[in-house]
Amino acid sequence: MTRPEIAVGALAVHDERILLIRRGRGPAAGEWSVPGGRVEFGESVYEAVVRELHEETGLEATCGSLVGWVERISEDHHFVIMDFTVHLTDPDAPPMAGDDASEAEWVDLDRVTDRHLVAGMAEFLADHGIIDTIV
Repeated sequence: MTRPEIAVGALAVHDERILLIRRGRGPAAGEWSVPGGRVEFGESVYEAVVRELHEETGLEATCGSLVGWVERISEDHHFVIMDFTVHLTDPDAPPMAGDDASEAEWVDLDRVTDRHLVAGMAEFLADHGIIDTIV
């Protein structure tokens, strides 16, 4: 029997920019999102946020508070994704794509919706006051 999987996302915002990655593989390959991924067995969600951020961008951070959560359900997967703020150790360090990310970069908050985002990402960011309301 297939069960839902827990995943996390890292919301890094600095100088009116948000850190985004382009998914290199998986259900949303080619689309832009915040860094994140599955929580591994025995790992806390806080540890997973920090690990996934580092694996996908090379950046170090501490995990902050829960911003919100979403569910993504399709024929082949069911994810419960919890998104947390992160506090970068060096917010001026350039991100370097790694692991599941094919690209990683800072995107101006007013340009986020110009990207081909994963389904629901723009709405999530707008609903939580990270970007202006989308029309």
